[in-house]
Amino acid sequence: MGKIHKSETFIFLLVAFSFLIGLAAYGQLPDTVASHWNTSGEVNGSMSRFWGTFFEPFVALALFLLFLFVPRMDPMRKNIEKFRPYYDNVILFVFFFLFYLYTLTLYENFGYNFDLLRFIAPAFGAMFFYFGVALPHTEPNWTLGIRTPWTISNEVVWKKTHKIGGTLFKISGVLALFGVLFPQWAIWWILAPLILSSLYLLSYSYFAFTKLRV
Repeated sequence: MGKIHKSETFIFLLVAFSFLIGLAAYGQLPDTVASHWNTSGEVNGSMSRFWGTFFEPFVALALFLLFLFVPRMDPMRKNIEKFRPYYDNVILFVFFFLFYLYTLTLYENFGYNFDLLRFIAPAFGAMFFYFGVALPHTEPNWTLGIRTPWTISNEVVWKKTHKIGGTLFKISGVLALFGVLFPQWAIWWILAPLILSSLYLLSYSYFAFTKLRV
């Protein structure tokens, strides 16, 4: 399977810690646990106490296994090793985000009222911004990056798309921070730049590939 990286060990410990926190909190949580929020940050869904407590740790565990095995099966896995520090940091950001979201969810269910979206916005902002830092350093692979048919098919298109993607994700990260100042619009400050950037990068990779083939 290949060597275990330090980041993978740390993520495993973080996931295990999530389960321990759930066990410690379980007896103090209500029978019905708030688990979903609408775009205004209001609760609009719930789960039983067990699933409300442990659903997110189980999701984190599944993602951990996914990120553990998929890169090792990637046909271009040697390229991942070329930017391994950035790859590891991206995955760490994702799991720290999940852990942060989990703690906020538990805090809400302990009866503390706060604006969830205002607290989530900076976490999204930091994660998007680091994605922007990492993207220009990625090499072609099937696991992480802007993987369109055209970036995968041409290394020049991959490099150009990821360079522009790095800038756009940094901008998206900064714009997500406005959700702290305008919590009623927080979800749009988070999602709109991300969606627009993704659509632009999809189109850009196609036209860049077409231009090279002319």
